[in-house]
Amino acid sequence: MKLRSYFCLGCFLVLSSAFKAQSPSDIRIAADETLHESIEQLRALLSLSNDAHYPDDLQLNISWLINAFSNLGFSTQRLPTDGIDILLAEKSFAGADKTVLVYLQIDGQPVDPGRWLQPNPFIPVLKEKVNMDWKILPWETLEDKTIDPDWRIFCRSASDAKGPVSAFITALRIMQAKGWQPNFNLKVIMDCEEELGSPHLPDAVKQYRKQLEADMLVIFDGPRHISNRPTLTFGARGITTMRLTTYGPRVPQHSGHYGNYAPNPALKLAQLLASMKDDRGRVTIPGFYDGIHLDSMTRVVLAAVPDDEAVIRENLGIAEPDGVADTYQESIQYPSLNIQGMSSAWVGTKVRTIVPAAAVANIDIRTVKESDPQRLVELVIQHIISQGYHICAGEPTEEERKNYPKLISLSYEISYEAFRTDFTEDVSLWCDRALTRFFGVTPIKIRTSGGSIPIAPFVQTLGLPAVTVPIVNRDNNQHSPNENIRIGNYLEGIYTYLALLTQSIE
Repeated sequence: MKLRSYFCLGCFLVLSSAFKAQSPSDIRIAADETLHESIEQLRALLSLSNDAHYPDDLQLNISWLINAFSNLGFSTQRLPTDGIDILLAEKSFAGADKTVLVYLQIDGQPVDPGRWLQPNPFIPVLKEKVNMDWKILPWETLEDKTIDPDWRIFCRSASDAKGPVSAFITALRIMQAKGWQPNFNLKVIMDCEEELGSPHLPDAVKQYRKQLEADMLVIFDGPRHISNRPTLTFGARGITTMRLTTYGPRVPQHSGHYGNYAPNPALKLAQLLASMKDDRGRVTIPGFYDGIHLDSMTRVVLAAVPDDEAVIRENLGIAEPDGVADTYQESIQYPSLNIQGMSSAWVGTKVRTIVPAAAVANIDIRTVKESDPQRLVELVIQHIISQGYHICAGEPTEEERKNYPKLISLSYEISYEAFRTDFTEDVSLWCDRALTRFFGVTPIKIRTSGGSIPIAPFVQTLGLPAVTVPIVNRDNNQHSPNENIRIGNYLEGIYTYLALLTQSIE
């Protein structure tokens, strides 16, 4: 079986050291020979539904992982939390004096089956693109002809993050079969509530800090740069969510009878949200961007990321971006305030002529290392008060309805904070050396990603420097219907993990 590859690996040199790093050609051959078996493994893992809102489903995934890691000679243990257990797998290697902790997630987002272009979102299908549409291929196609790296596997969690999980297990199996060993010990932690915001992870890291002790952390999550070149990401924004509810009449009222008289809570909510940003999308709440300064060296780092702003705008279908910063990379160095969704009354075929009783908005605040999430929440709350709102503890009481013309209730949750690792940390240099050695080019280095991952507890509680090593295609429909992983990215993910496992930590 052959796979067309974008990389020519025959010209790379093997680094000479006491630790024998496997050559790129050896890694490539071993991974290519294992690809079909690895895809079958991924199919089996994907077929286990993993919405963390249904904890029993996650138990099947945990059992699958315990079996897989046990067969590789890892010891495994469940770390109980107030939610779903965390799974820890670990293995020591002779002569190793460093320990690498690997973070993976196993849960996935909920699904809306009616919006998936396949019979079942949890039953993976193989597809190829034909005239701009994706056509399902029989799985037997993998046996019958040369695999096209642009074929994709569609299934919930294909990219986020069972693809990386399966690729990493495959890399470990190859290491075992070939007798290759890293010069460091391995601990692997698998989070089963990441898509819920990992609510129990911070306490678990504190409770199990002895079991999680390590020298550095690598995160196998997220997409590569849009160019699909090898990528390293050295930080991520944190995330805080808020829910705002404005109130109008006690119950919905006929808009003919009470329009122009009963205040409309949907309009009030829209006006309140609009007051938080200007026409260019910049947050107008005083102090929201305090503490963020991009010096000349930082701007050089950001400018080195090969983004094409015109292509980004074209892909998004927008004429111009918000005016928070001059470029995409600069924009994600700042905290953001985003409306996730709004709801009031009815729309579509259920629309009716009423003044609604309430309106709801969910917003998220992405934080950066320099911004305190609690402080930003308090700034938002103070802004709401400054707009004349009385904050209710829940549904307004009759007394509140009589005395306050603008009523709102709110709740918030600080899910996890931002982190950022310096390019010169040992983990940063190790990952850079490994990917450069294998791919023959320096990986794209991204200072921080716009998305959020629950790594801050490891950085803050355990003091671990952390780097994300993404492998999946950026256009993978992560969190959306028709999530997918490109087979070429899956294979190069196996290459990437083998490059790390066979790269000496100096």
